[in-house]
Amino acid sequence: MPLPTVDLRPYFVPLVEMEGVLDWKAIFGNDHPVEMDIGCGRGKFLCDSTLAHPETNWLGAELDYTEARRAATRLAKRSLPNGRVIGGDAHELLSKRVEPHSVAAAHVYFPDPWWKRKHHKRRLFTDEFADLLARVVKHGGFVHSWTDVGEYFEVISSLMNHHAEFTPQEPPPEPAGANDLDYLTNYHRRGRRAGSNIWRGLWQRR
Repeated sequence: MPLPTVDLRPYFVPLVEMEGVLDWKAIFGNDHPVEMDIGCGRGKFLCDSTLAHPETNWLGAELDYTEARRAATRLAKRSLPNGRVIGGDAHELLSKRVEPHSVAAAHVYFPDPWWKRKHHKRRLFTDEFADLLARVVKHGGFVHSWTDVGEYFEVISSLMNHHAEFTPQEPPPEPAGANDLDYLTNYHRRGRRAGSNIWRGLWQRR
């Protein structure tokens, strides 16, 4: 018999159980700026950022419920009040649940490249997704995206560089990699170990 699912509220909430537009103050209990980690996976970047920047509220979004719950468990074990995870489709979250221009920054690290050409339509970055980022990110806010797939970065940078609402910026330096714990996400470490190039992008909302 399978074990009952542990209730991880308030750290994890399925998108299907949510109604209306998110109230950041109700979720986090303060008016601090909110940054989103879209496709947060197991929550390495999300948890590290929540610990390093208590002055900021961090919301992870992850389609895979198993991974989303792992990320939420990391937050729950540390009782971090400024970190939360929503399980569900990012497109629905950004289009229906996030108040326009209420997010200080959106982070999209190592999105699934969907290698086969017939699967490219499943990629996260599309014209529609770029428009959704423009919808939720504040004027003057930022979008960060890294990948170890050069062809996909060309797609991402083309979409963002030519979007009417974003201006490309010089991204912050990549961590020096002084040790094996100095990495942004698990995919970042995997790419570094494989000797892959890491392409980094930063765009500011006009």
